Amino acid sequence: MGLAELVFRGRQEASKWLDRTAAIGPRGTRAEGELDLARFREVAPGRFFEGAADARVPGLLAARAPSARDEILVSAGDVCGGRFDLLGYSRLVFGNPVDWHLDPISGRRAPLVHWSRLDPLDSATVGDSKVVWELNRHQWLIRLGQAYRLTGDERYAGAFAAYVRQWLRANPPGMGINWASSLEVALRLIAWCWGLVLFSESPVLSPELFAAMLDALSAHAAHVERYLSRYFSPNTHLTGEALGLFYAGAVLQELRHAERWRTVGARILVDECERQILSDGVYFERATGYQRYTLEIYLHFLILAGRNAWPVPPAIAERAGKMLDFMLAVRFPDGSVPLIGDADSGSLAPLARRRQDDVRGVLSTAAALFARADCAWAAGSPAPEVLWLLGPRGLEALDTLRPAPPASPPSQLFGDGGYVVMRSGWEPDAHQVVFDVGALGCPVSGGHGHADMLSIQCAAFGDPYLVDAGTYCYTADAEWRDYFRSAAAHSTVVVDGEPQAVPAGVFRWRARPRARLRSWRSTPRFDFADAAHHGYRRLSDPVVHRRRVLFARAGYWLLVDDLEGAAEHRVELRFQFRPMEVEVDPTLWARARGANGRELLVRPFSAAPLKARVCEGDLVPIQGWVSPEYGQRRPAPALIYSTVTSLPLRIVTLFLPAARPIASPPVVTPLFDEHDTPVGLVFEDDDEHVRFADSIPLASDREGRA
Repeated sequence: MGLAELVFRGRQEASKWLDRTAAIGPRGTRAEGELDLARFREVAPGRFFEGAADARVPGLLAARAPSARDEILVSAGDVCGGRFDLLGYSRLVFGNPVDWHLDPISGRRAPLVHWSRLDPLDSATVGDSKVVWELNRHQWLIRLGQAYRLTGDERYAGAFAAYVRQWLRANPPGMGINWASSLEVALRLIAWCWGLVLFSESPVLSPELFAAMLDALSAHAAHVERYLSRYFSPNTHLTGEALGLFYAGAVLQELRHAERWRTVGARILVDECERQILSDGVYFERATGYQRYTLEIYLHFLILAGRNAWPVPPAIAERAGKMLDFMLAVRFPDGSVPLIGDADSGSLAPLARRRQDDVRGVLSTAAALFARADCAWAAGSPAPEVLWLLGPRGLEALDTLRPAPPASPPSQLFGDGGYVVMRSGWEPDAHQVVFDVGALGCPVSGGHGHADMLSIQCAAFGDPYLVDAGTYCYTADAEWRDYFRSAAAHSTVVVDGEPQAVPAGVFRWRARPRARLRSWRSTPRFDFADAAHHGYRRLSDPVVHRRRVLFARAGYWLLVDDLEGAAEHRVELRFQFRPMEVEVDPTLWARARGANGRELLVRPFSAAPLKARVCEGDLVPIQGWVSPEYGQRRPAPALIYSTVTSLPLRIVTLFLPAARPIASPPVVTPLFDEHDTPVGLVFEDDDEHVRFADSIPLASDREGRA
């Protein structure tokens, strides 16, 4: 720790002690009479997101996105009945009245003690804090507010008021798990701002309730400012907290400390933009779920700042644009986004229900805000988020765009982030490979990164085949947490059953090796990347894994895996598929059956004898699982080729997409050098061959294959 960090942490510890002894408190930050309900109703629409108060939005939403309108009403009805869709869980019940400290999955209830005496990572005491916090973010209040705006039905306003009053009684300032994370406090502050604006016209929002909420919002902002995550979690925790302060300062400008909150929040967001968003647009934690979340934070900041004439440096929009470039490049041709790194199924303000891998709301909003035709192309039809955030003018901005694919090459290197994207084109039925050649998470802790070095994900004919397994959980189960972030859950090589990196807690690693890109080439005929990592150098016989990927425009791709060492090791070449039918025959040819009869054929070649098996939903050991949403897991085939042999070893693996089912695989013959190492393949039926030199591929002159 440096001196600045020591001083900052010391001040926070002193504040905690004073909080516990009631020497200071979060109340008393608002002078009486500074902002009454009548004044709020007058000024809030001009300070907040345009669509939240525009009377035209309900009609436009019904006309342009009727399914979104229906979904809002169904979801709001569930909330009125005490049923909550949270993370990957549906219709959770927390009792009547709601028990705001309960994790209904484990049945555990966090004790009502001062927040500083609780450890949110201690699942034995508090249950899964993610589930408890997701309820207490109160983002479902936004759903109630949207339903009220769409229908004028006071039933939704009544539920809003009842829930808020229950929460205020059960969560005194500073007491309990719902004050234990400044980010969670900030997200609740944001949701309450939405609630106040969406329900501003309802008689249920009485002066008494408004005053109580204003006191609570002041307490929330004071708590966030006092306990900013500058060193604890200087990632989306810090930027989310900063946005919460900016919300409070922009929307509630009459409060005594509003100007300071606005200034502090904006300054943090500006400073963190350059630190957390790498120059190539990759979010520094190398996690696409948090990439989306960061984009949401900065889009809200830019829109709110514009509404309040707050100056924002041009670099903010430029970095956000870079993030969008990466998102467009890495997304699968079917529109879904690979779940690289941690993904907790959370969002900033869920104005429409989205799967974890669905970024259309972000892309549509960005298209309208930045006039980006490529984002409009990727989003498809205008998303309802545009109406709620930007109002009818946002929809008009989208309507003036002519959606078009990105002008950038389909295949790109994101060198700072550590990803190579290889695509056959921008068509919806394109082939794609994403190759991980970078660091394990962010430089601070690597907490949201996975041990997925040199892993690949791929799509054939637009559909994902090889995927990232996802996240599943954080604190609820250590064994499952470690599996989903291990090399064994990713399409890479595992040596001696050991992880590439060893966990040291829920969000830390004992050491964080990184991959290194050796070379990258993209030509009209092929893409080629060469990378290596040293995660297995800690073994008694150190091992280096080098992987080369050749993506041929002729319609196939190759992996060349080299394991450098001197002793005998067990080597597993693992490929994690999404849920689909995968089978492997005695000749080692594997066949994965996708949509519309399309297939992906896989075949490894090596001088060492390989054994093949497909595992799906295994529990001992855990393997063959994917997690599309936090808290949800499902069996999915893992194709594993294994051998026990002395190193060095080379395995060359062919991936061959087939548009129609093939009765028998093609005849492919490996080429070996004088050391019995495979150096190329010959496609005998098509007279196609590819040979590898040490650093670049040497392909035949043939232009393509059937």
